[in-house]
Amino acid sequence: MAKVFILLAVSLAQLSAAPADPREIIRRSVVAELENSKRAKNYTFLQRAEDRELDDGGQVKSTQSKTYDVTMLQGSSYRRLIERNDRPLLPKEEKKEQDKLRASLADRRHETPAQREKRQSEYDNRPGRNRAMLNEIPDAFDFRFRAEEEVDSRPVYVIEGTPRAGYRPQNADARILLPKLKLTVWIDKADLDWVRINAEVIDTITWGLCLFKMSPGGRFELQQTRVNDEVWLPKHTRVLLSARIAFVKKLNMEQEATFKNFRKFQSDSQIVSSSVAP
Repeated sequence: MAKVFILLAVSLAQLSAAPADPREIIRRSVVAELENSKRAKNYTFLQRAEDRELDDGGQVKSTQSKTYDVTMLQGSSYRRLIERNDRPLLPKEEKKEQDKLRASLADRRHETPAQREKRQSEYDNRPGRNRAMLNEIPDAFDFRFRAEEEVDSRPVYVIEGTPRAGYRPQNADARILLPKLKLTVWIDKADLDWVRINAEVIDTITWGLCLFKMSPGGRFELQQTRVNDEVWLPKHTRVLLSARIAFVKKLNMEQEATFKNFRKFQSDSQIVSSSVAP
């Protein structure tokens, strides 16, 4: 009899330790990520973006990189080019970038409330970060737990999602993307934010009256890092795609970006004084 009670206790302990429904965790993680994006607006960072053109065998044909100083100006991001192919800009090009930043800041400071709201809304709903599309993710996929792991010493859930049969997305971006993707998401157990995302294209994606077609096998990868114990910010992204443009040109491309030097800032005036002083 004692053995029966022990086995029962162990079984109950295992059930209580089992993770919740994966769809509910995904739903809560979307809410957490949208809240995280608000805190991320308090940070500026450096972004190095490298584009590689590939041949049909996947070998690199050409490479170019650009490094940007990314900051928030009046509620949406601004990227200032500071290096090309890991070399500082020539003085003439540097002055041009500073002039562009001054002009953009002046324009934003003189916007009407309606203009500012429109610009900030476009930023919040930019491709890949469309809030309406993100809110559809919990219902657009069938989810299953794959594993529990650690990433950078933080326990995470690993959840896989495949398109849910019969689901019809409401958002325009969601209609194009979600039925054609397979997702794997690493979700921090403590705060339910996204630590890592892999999205694989499993069916042809088309835009603009079929003028742009992305072939199956394309991938998008995102890794985030915890900064100042208050926000998750991008650390590394990678996009691998094979596409056809306007029915003619074929494009094989790998785009990789790394992020560093995360800095919290308080006001646009600090940016102007430190980055674009006359």
